[in-house]
This record gives sequence, structure tokens and C-alpha cells, in this order.
Amino acid sequence: MTNVTQILNAIEHGDEEASEKLLPLVYDELRRLAAQKLNHEPAGQTLQPTALVHEAYLRLVDNQHQERWDSRGHFFGAAAEAMRRILVDNVRRKRSLMRGGNLARREMIESEIAEPELEFDLLELDEALDRLSSKDSQAAQLVKLRYFSGLTVAQTAEVLDVSTRTAERLWTYSKAFLLRELRNDSSH
Repeated sequence: MTNVTQILNAIEHGDEEASEKLLPLVYDELRRLAAQKLNHEPAGQTLQPTALVHEAYLRLVDNQHQERWDSRGHFFGAAAEAMRRILVDNVRRKRSLMRGGNLARREMIESEIAEPELEFDLLELDEALDRLSSKDSQAAQLVKLRYFSGLTVAQTAEVLDVSTRTAERLWTYSKAFLLRELRNDSSH
């Protein structure tokens, strides 16, 4: 990832050619992260990793809203936020009344009947993440990087420029906060 940091530094110093090198360099990494993320989505997910990365890519390089990334963390933060918004928008689109509301097709898998997998509603998670952001924006950013970009705790610590121990504490706090919020949402 040092190449990304070097290119971001070159962009910051006005090197026009450097910006052309950035996205092709991180595209494969973003695609891998998108594939990891989508592997953890519930059955019936129609969005493919390539489509998720392409949509995020288009949002990141939109000429009207293009921003300068001043660090590796800023870039991956923007990518994580773009992927988060795409996934949330996809769930909202699928739940719209025109498409059958919240009805979902689900295949019966025998192993899931015996051992059900813990599932949560992505829209409830999004709302809980917004509440976390209002209390602790760094913790919310860590969740976005971990959950939506698939970064490890160590990678997230590097992106956020904090120690691994601090990232671990934020991750523990964030998981507890979100679990409490999601349980409160489902009990209403």
C-alpha cells in the first residue's frame, strides 16, 4: 500500500499524472474488499463485487463531486462510505413497494434450520451507525472501514492513524454499541 501513499502525496503536490495512476492501482484491492464484503451478505444478494466496485468507482471519480484525497485513510474512507451507501441504497430499492415491499425470496438450507445464522437488517445497521457517528465519529469510521471495506483491525488502525490497541478498543466499543442499538430496534 506504500504505492498508494506515494501517489496520494504526489497528487497533494499537484502532480496531474499521479491521479491517473491511483484508481487503477487500488481497483484490484477495492474489488477484493467488495468480494469479501458481499460474501457476508445474506442469500439472494444480486449485487456482484465488480458492480459494487464500478459503482463506487464512479461515485469516487464523479467530476462534479470529485474530491482530493489527502491520505490513504481519506481515500479508503471515501471508498468505504461509497460502498456503504450503494449497499444501503440497494436494500432500499429492493424493499420498495413497487418491488414487493419487504418480501424476500429465501432458499431453505438444511444446515441453517439446525443452526440459524445471526442476521440483521442492513437499514437498521445503517441507522445505528448514524447514531454511533453522532456520538463518536472515529468509532463509526472504524466500523465502515472494517465492515464495508473488509479491512483488518491492524489495517484500519493504520488508515485511521491510531495504534492497533486503540483500534481494538474502538472496535470493541463499536460492536457493543451497535449490538445494543440493533437489539433495541428489533424489540420495538
